[in-house]
Amino acid sequence: MQYRKFGKLDWEVSVLGFGAMRLPLTTRDPASIDEFESIRMIRYALDHGVNYVDTAYPYHAGRSEPVVGQALRDGYRERMKLATKLPARLVTSASDFDRFLNEQLERLRTNINFYLLHGLNRDSWAAVRDLGVLRWAEKAMTDGRFDHLGFSFHDDFDVFKEIVDAYDNWTMCQIQYNYMDVDYQAGRRGLEYAAAKGLAVVVMEPLRGGQLAKEPPESVAKVWAGAAGKRTPAERGLMWVWNQPEVCIALSGMSTMEQVVENVAVAGRSGPGTIAEDEMALFDRAREAYRGLSPVPCTGCGYCTPCPSGVDIPGIFAIYNEAVMYDDPRIGRFRYRGPTGLSAEERADQCTECGDCMEACPQEIPIPDWLKKAHELLGPRG
Repeated sequence: MQYRKFGKLDWEVSVLGFGAMRLPLTTRDPASIDEFESIRMIRYALDHGVNYVDTAYPYHAGRSEPVVGQALRDGYRERMKLATKLPARLVTSASDFDRFLNEQLERLRTNINFYLLHGLNRDSWAAVRDLGVLRWAEKAMTDGRFDHLGFSFHDDFDVFKEIVDAYDNWTMCQIQYNYMDVDYQAGRRGLEYAAAKGLAVVVMEPLRGGQLAKEPPESVAKVWAGAAGKRTPAERGLMWVWNQPEVCIALSGMSTMEQVVENVAVAGRSGPGTIAEDEMALFDRAREAYRGLSPVPCTGCGYCTPCPSGVDIPGIFAIYNEAVMYDDPRIGRFRYRGPTGLSAEERADQCTECGDCMEACPQEIPIPDWLKKAHELLGPRG
């Protein structure tokens, strides 16, 4: 296992972290965690040098934290640092801060090293900030209920910078980052900005929810055929993240023991500068090959907005393009109509075909036709 300095702390973190969001299940119910196998997987990772485990209040419908707590018994807790998250978007009053934290401490039955404000965006950050979350966190750390404060993030770079600059004592931030999402949300600029400010940067979705761990489509496979050495898709994606010195750790939401074994082995071969320049150039070509699979030539310019009917046209096309690009309609449907997806009023079936969007579109996209196709793939069945 390779280790890196964790921001300003006098501690080194394993480059691979165990993310407890996609634990193995016994049924399709996300709460039906296969506890025996999950504990076996977490302990294998810890036995092989992983020293960071990440969970959160809502993962697996609230069952992730108790299972992680069980896995850390029998002496395993002393080997690692534990991160979990305050469900910021569920907070409605200042009293919720204590309520959620105390419930999480009970679930985990152990102390918390890193407590993150979960999934911050412009709105959720403003809400918890105005309720005094930073003052509350300072008191909770003084009380010993957790050691360090951080945040995970899902919005654009300007919001990210605002949050980083709002508090001098952030220990860490967690961002989505992979070779397809170089400019997405915080992106490369956010990575460099946070690292320059001394924050430890934890990368989530290094394999884009498993989309980059699958065998690639033919046009992308042809790009990788030019690589001097052969790598599995998962190894390729992880090594790209670890090639960058600003990254402290990449979290992997592993669902099988085979994934744990492979990722642990790959982590031992990782490091900044381990990918040659000619191979790094292939990542750029692969990115463009993936994007060439997008069926709708939408640039996200936003000229079609606001839609008179409230349809989120650019958002729908982004979800639809990715579902087709990665051949993964399951994740697309979740983003389209899941609990954190588009509202019913924003979906494509609300289009009245008024034509305003087509007049405004510089790409001359037949928007109503594509909205119908997107809803056919992503919308409710039947």
